[in-house]
Amino acid sequence: MSNLWVLNLGFAVLLVGVGLYCLLTMRNTVKLLIGIEVIAKGVTLALVAGGAARGNLMVAQSLAITVIVVDVAVIATALALVININRHTKSLDVRKLTRLKG
Repeated sequence: MSNLWVLNLGFAVLLVGVGLYCLLTMRNTVKLLIGIEVIAKGVTLALVAGGAARGNLMVAQSLAITVIVVDVAVIATALALVININRHTKSLDVRKLTRLKG
């Protein structure tokens, strides 16, 4: 294992950790989505770093592109939901979502 692989894996773990911290501590829905994005970027970096270390860089890059495409679709749908929630509750706070019950 090279030092570059360890460095990339360290940054990937750091990104996932920061994303998880954001998910656990924030109450704003937009900030929660940013936390999800940071986690996805950490996973993408880990995929590419693992592929480069194993010698399968092309496979890792194609998997990373697939992860990015799926991530963009999920975030676009989630942002549309956040906009609709903001219209109904006039707030981005997660705690106010209980007003949306049946």
